[in-house]
Amino acid sequence: MKLAITAASSPARNGHIRVLGVDPAAAGPTGYGIIESDGRRCRMLHYGALKVAPKRQRECTGAVLQDVHALLCRLMDEFSPDALAVESVFAALNLRTALRLAEVRGVVLLAAAQRGIAVYSYSPREVKASVAGYGHADKRQMQLMVRALLEMNETPEPSDAADALAVALCHVQADQARLRFGLPGKRTAAALRSRPFAAGAAAAKDGATHTAISRILSTR
Repeated sequence: MKLAITAASSPARNGHIRVLGVDPAAAGPTGYGIIESDGRRCRMLHYGALKVAPKRQRECTGAVLQDVHALLCRLMDEFSPDALAVESVFAALNLRTALRLAEVRGVVLLAAAQRGIAVYSYSPREVKASVAGYGHADKRQMQLMVRALLEMNETPEPSDAADALAVALCHVQADQARLRFGLPGKRTAAALRSRPFAAGAAAAKDGATHTAISRILSTR
């Protein structure tokens, strides 16, 4: 089962950076989202979530891994992202869940390696701090911030898809910080804090962002 939303049009790249964000899951849907940035603004190109039916999982032990791999390969072939950003394994998970999640992440890394696409990993706290300006933001807060920052007409659903878009936004921030400060390819937490992105703490205080979020809430 797959839910996917695509923007109405995808113009020529013109030097824009395109990022595929992935929120791997051990049991629930694996979220994915593709955004494009010109260095000032970001726009959503496509997002969704893949959940493998329980019946298929019972019939095939590796069904989840197979379907996630096939999906990511298709997305990379269709959208040709410049980078893939993936959420890292959460340290507080129990061993069984962590191992299952690591398997899914392994498939993500494999798909990217097969197409020569660089992969960047971010912790859940890094992503939340980058997008919402708060490392413990809840899922609803993340969905609203992602919607506002990408100027979307609808709140991204399910939350797994919103999380994937947030991971992509986090990478755009890290990439901008790296270029601005002349940092090596691997971003650091200190660099992220040095230059808040439009999706970070500074954006949370910006009047335009507050207005956008208020407008979203008023339509609920």
